[in-house]
Amino acid sequence: MQQNDRKLKSAGSGSTIKMRYPRMKSHVITRYIVKELLLYFFIAFLFFFFVFFVNQILLMAEELLKKHVQLLDVVQLVTYSLPFVVAQSAPFATLVGFLMCLGRLMSDNEILVFRAVGWNYATIIRPAIVLGIFISIASFFVNDYLLPLGTVSYNRLYQQILFSDPSIELESNSIKRSNNSILVIGNVEGLSVSDLLLFDNDNNGTQRIIVSGSTSIVEPTDPAVFMELQMDSATAVFIDTRNRTDVDCLTSSNSTMNIFASGLFSYTSSGNPRELTFIDLKTRMDEMKKDPNVSKSELNYWELEYNKKFALPFGSIFFAFLAIPLAIVFGKKNGLTVGLIIGVLICVLYWAMQMVGQTLGVRNGFSGFWAIWIPNFIIGIVGFTFYFRIFRR
Repeated sequence: MQQNDRKLKSAGSGSTIKMRYPRMKSHVITRYIVKELLLYFFIAFLFFFFVFFVNQILLMAEELLKKHVQLLDVVQLVTYSLPFVVAQSAPFATLVGFLMCLGRLMSDNEILVFRAVGWNYATIIRPAIVLGIFISIASFFVNDYLLPLGTVSYNRLYQQILFSDPSIELESNSIKRSNNSILVIGNVEGLSVSDLLLFDNDNNGTQRIIVSGSTSIVEPTDPAVFMELQMDSATAVFIDTRNRTDVDCLTSSNSTMNIFASGLFSYTSSGNPRELTFIDLKTRMDEMKKDPNVSKSELNYWELEYNKKFALPFGSIFFAFLAIPLAIVFGKKNGLTVGLIIGVLICVLYWAMQMVGQTLGVRNGFSGFWAIWIPNFIIGIVGFTFYFRIFRR
């Protein structure tokens, strides 16, 4: 403990009285705050990890088990999916955990004690921001390295499972839909499929209808291809959507249709952006910009995925920045509960903004950068507003 000295003059005399009171060292407070922040961060992380794990991974595992996929393969697929859950959970855990921790310190008057002994808000802000930076770096590593590694391993294993039993994905007498295509499947027996019918649009907006009476599933040589369909006696009809009377019809005794790993019915020769690190992703985007055959919508989708590599992991910094003033303003009473409620509410709103931005980016061509970063910028602006309110006092 440090001690501060104060000199007071005694009434009616020239003598002075030296008073001493203890003052905690800054590193003691910093260590205490960091310890509390980490504790509540891990509690919140487990909460969000469980939510994402149950909502996405276990439902996927349940669906695979229903299709009689071996238990060991399902466990491996779940393991390969874990980096995605970790990358999604960390930023939200930062906000909720920090809000709960700082809210408790506020409602227990611990922050008031810190202020009373002479420490300003920077003593609390500094460790929270630094910890948020470390969480962002760790989350970025998971998102940029472990997530592509897990995605590649997941797709490779799922491709092997699918080739051994195509009925797992291509169910008899079923319809598969994606954003801009529909695949109607007839009877599936082993590696043979009858009566395939495909509706989709190419990059120029031309509607395509492809019909095949008999199709064989062949193991693909390209790792980006999910499965390769060899179609016998296929017929393709091309309809110009701008002029419905302009119709082209082609027939072929033998043709190939590739189903890519980037999305079961997403037709692109560029692979899956989730399988690439941000450096490889940037290199691929530069190549696509030079390719005149790449559409603006496809390039914008890749730009969106590139910005996702950074926006969500480094969202931890924005959340840590926001949590401090929110806890100080709203955490005076029942700070732990209030922090939990406000944190979860903001996470839901943030997630909704992310989903809306991605939808606008994919379907309407909205800038991939702004679609992903706007939620973070809003969080930052709100944080600055609350800081301004605090420091005006």
